[in-house]
Amino acid sequence: MPRRLVPALLAAAALLTLLPAASAPAAPVAAVRPADDPPGDEAYPSAEDVARAKSDADAKAADATALEARLAGARTELDRVGQAAEQAVEAYNGALARLAKAQQAAKAAAARSAAAEAARARAADRAAGLAAEMYRQGASPQLAALDALLGARGPGELSAQAAAVGIAGSQTRQILDDATGTAKAAARAAADARTAEAAARAAADTVRAAKDAAQRRLTDQERQVAEIGRRQEALLAELAAARDTSVELERQRQDALAEIARREAEEAARKEAELAAAEASRHHPVPDRDQPWSAEGADAAIAFARSVIGQPYIWGGEGPQGYDCSGLTMMAWRKGGKNLTHFAADQYAESTPVTYDRLRPGDLVFWTKTGRAADIYHVAIYIGDDQMIEAPRPGTVIKQASLWIMGRPDFYARP
Repeated sequence: MPRRLVPALLAAAALLTLLPAASAPAAPVAAVRPADDPPGDEAYPSAEDVARAKSDADAKAADATALEARLAGARTELDRVGQAAEQAVEAYNGALARLAKAQQAAKAAAARSAAAEAARARAADRAAGLAAEMYRQGASPQLAALDALLGARGPGELSAQAAAVGIAGSQTRQILDDATGTAKAAARAAADARTAEAAARAAADTVRAAKDAAQRRLTDQERQVAEIGRRQEALLAELAAARDTSVELERQRQDALAEIARREAEEAARKEAELAAAEASRHHPVPDRDQPWSAEGADAAIAFARSVIGQPYIWGGEGPQGYDCSGLTMMAWRKGGKNLTHFAADQYAESTPVTYDRLRPGDLVFWTKTGRAADIYHVAIYIGDDQMIEAPRPGTVIKQASLWIMGRPDFYARP
């Protein structure tokens, strides 16, 4: 073989060894998927899908929690609006009670002024008669009597004339003193009457202002109650969407949650009242005999309160169509033989304070925002077993309820 063919043969052999590799089909490339994805089923949700779904669920749960908090806030706001309206009503009742007292005081002052003026006129008439007598005689009665005394003949006549001088002198002094004293008394009585009349007019102005304020508060309450009701319905719809349930189911759930919260709050209020009563008994023990109570009167008051359950709250109401809180307790205890003012704060002042552990059926329970008896705005009648009958607030009806439904009462008293 010629030497020049060797390189060519070597090159051809190298080329033949390379051809199979170049012509072989390419091996398939494995699909790239996240390390935590399960193999096999291409329709299975990816980690991103799972994460997105979890994020959506967490967002819905957060929305639901926020919505529940807003619903709870709406219920609290509803209670606050109702209490504010009742405070306005009791302020009006208080103004009416003060007006009645002012009118009574003005009437009594006018009667005293008239009597004083009549006494002054009578004293003035007597003084005028004395002056006329002095004018006719040209001298005072005392001087005339003294002249008679000096001209007396004998001891008997002397004694009689001396008595005449004393009588004339004392009568004259009495007449003059009466004229002066009754004139001053009449002036004072007239001034008192004018002051009392001015106080009555001011009290009447206060009543008109309180009535206007109560009416504005009640109108505002009606508006806010309607607005809160619409807001609650919208929140329930949003909550149902967030949980994929129905509005009715969410309403039932919220009612159940509210009932649980109410029971917990009532239990806390009861324990607080027991502790307060125990503390009061340690510092100010009061024997039962110092706490008047009439079973017959209490039974009559409670029977009346039971008879009007279901009637509407009417502000300023004293029946028979409806009552407000103090109107109910006033009329109940009128049946029980006690006269109370149509004003919760006055009803407490007109009764004997007791503690929770000494409550008896027929006793009254009171609430205030400030802890001051003068600021009492709600009253109910206790019927035993931690139950009461009350006219709760505008827009509601008279009902039997737990003693703790508004939290621990601030005061208790026995009419």
